[in-house]
Amino acid sequence: MKIKKILNLVIILALVVVFAVSAFMVGRYFLDSKKQSDEYDKLSEMVSRPTESAAPTQAPTQPSEAPTEQTAPQKPKEPQILPAYADVYALNGDMVGWIKIEGTKVDYPVMHTPERPNYYLKRDFKGNASDWGCIYMREECDINKPSDNITLYGHCMNDGSMFAALHNYGKKSFWEEHKDIYFDSLTEYHVYEIFSVFKTSANVGEGFAYHQMVDAADEKEFNDFIAECKKLSFYDTGITPVYGDKIICLSTCEYTLDNGRLVVAARRIA
Repeated sequence: MKIKKILNLVIILALVVVFAVSAFMVGRYFLDSKKQSDEYDKLSEMVSRPTESAAPTQAPTQPSEAPTEQTAPQKPKEPQILPAYADVYALNGDMVGWIKIEGTKVDYPVMHTPERPNYYLKRDFKGNASDWGCIYMREECDINKPSDNITLYGHCMNDGSMFAALHNYGKKSFWEEHKDIYFDSLTEYHVYEIFSVFKTSANVGEGFAYHQMVDAADEKEFNDFIAECKKLSFYDTGITPVYGDKIICLSTCEYTLDNGRLVVAARRIA
């Protein structure tokens, strides 16, 4: 009888411990989630992106002095950082742009560390350890050139933050109401329209390596890339980019495939 009572007590204590640990983990997750949300909200509040109708395509350049007989012609000066992003950029020089999708939580700085791939996978904007990480650009891509295809990575968080909202594009009805993506560099405002939403495996040798196409060697390579995007798409958007268009692929985790990825592909329209 004593043995049975002892066993029952051990089981009860074990359950209490499991419950306490679980409660602690859940509580810590929500606290971390609130902290991350607050930090990104503060950054978003620092951004003063004008409305689309009032937004200039790019920041003004510093005027060059008119050449005289005594002075040689000067090269045009580089564009200045857009006032909308100057304050946030001053906090972290790894920032190269900003991405926003109206009606979702996607409203974040975009980071780029070409010599340190995936640096912001598990780091926040300040460089501190974080399961939320940052939205960041694939190392080979160039936002200013720009590359033919720019891949942006972001986690799919349970609190709906980062790129979790991309999963809403599994339904065509959501796409119909949220077709546009605002993806700006530090010096130019741009708008993209979504033309394909698909899933694939990121396992080596499997699936569609959408991220590996950065600059097309020729028109055929570009067209083949677009054709594969549209072939895999959950639905037909009726939009087909043409050679010369600039593309972005937003990439996040997808859980119905082994090491799956969900990709939202869009072309620049402004």
